[in-house]
Amino acid sequence: MGLGVSLPALKRRSATPASRASRAAAAVVLAAGLALTGACGGGSGSGSGGDDITVGVLLPGGGASRFGQFDKPLMEKQLKRLCPHCPPAAVAATGEPAVQRQQLEAMITRGVDVLIVAAVDPEALQSSVQSAHQAGIPVIAYDRLAQGPISGYVTFDGATVGRLQGEALLKGMGTKADGRQIVMMNGATIDPNAGWFKRGALSVLKGKVDIGKSYDTVGWRPENAYVNMTGAIAALGAGNIDGVLAANDSLAGAVISALKASAVRPLPPVTGQDADLDAVQRIVQGDQYMTVYKPYKAAADAAVEMALALGRGESVDSIASTTVDSVTTKDIPAVLLPSVTVMADNIKNTLVKDGIYTIDQICTPKLRSACDKAGLTG
Repeated sequence: MGLGVSLPALKRRSATPASRASRAAAAVVLAAGLALTGACGGGSGSGSGGDDITVGVLLPGGGASRFGQFDKPLMEKQLKRLCPHCPPAAVAATGEPAVQRQQLEAMITRGVDVLIVAAVDPEALQSSVQSAHQAGIPVIAYDRLAQGPISGYVTFDGATVGRLQGEALLKGMGTKADGRQIVMMNGATIDPNAGWFKRGALSVLKGKVDIGKSYDTVGWRPENAYVNMTGAIAALGAGNIDGVLAANDSLAGAVISALKASAVRPLPPVTGQDADLDAVQRIVQGDQYMTVYKPYKAAADAAVEMALALGRGESVDSIASTTVDSVTTKDIPAVLLPSVTVMADNIKNTLVKDGIYTIDQICTPKLRSACDKAGLTG
């Protein structure tokens, strides 16, 4: 629906000898391990019908990460479908804030027409987002709300994610829930989504459980979660932890490893997020209680639709369903998508049905018996 948001006119840029030289230098930066794909054109506006738009995509992880496995190929597929004559997307991935700033600046120099940015550190990227804005390049914040003059935002509703985790944790603890003790293993404070997830979870958990320990996990790094969970076990006692609210699947894996290393039996229910394959397999075998599945195709499709509209100088009112405010920008047109709780009994009707994983990918020979029990095989 329309939002009544007036988007600034976009500036088209023409290539000069100086800018071409700068772009050549930028290409060297991008080629140095920044996972760049895609290539030609962009920025000059040559051609017709809006089919010369070059989309730059910056992700906080590649390869085996959720962003490398799902978001990137889905965006590339949607771009090809909606704009078959557009150049392939220029994609760069890193988990380091300083490197991502370099990537964004290189994309500006390269002359992309529009950027989709999943910020590693939204605050640290603010000056680069401002530089893109000054160069006439609209920036769409993806998954995480970057600071600066953002033109659009696509993400999953973080309050819903946290609420689903909290509700599942209470369900997993059953009659043990009221007044029992949990540990919260939250995400990194530099990621605004981490606070969003935490607030959503607390909206369900407050007044129903005691939070024995709560940690903000630096860098979302599993090794930090492992250390924190080991400390929580030592402080609270191995038998006094009735559940763990882990903000995502990599943290959940570290939490479970720490519990096992401390010989905690039986394992308390542990939540997660992102539906990583390892996490799904842990759910099947009973080590992890749940994960939150975020249908990535809907997010990737919306981001590319926004990118093409902005690249053509059009409004995104028909794409955005609401607006959000960041600490620097008001009334950002936004798409906030729903998420789904995944437990052992609905893996087939969610992840398998949507083509995220096949039964064979989940049910390795080692897990065949557990998969039979979960109704995935047989």
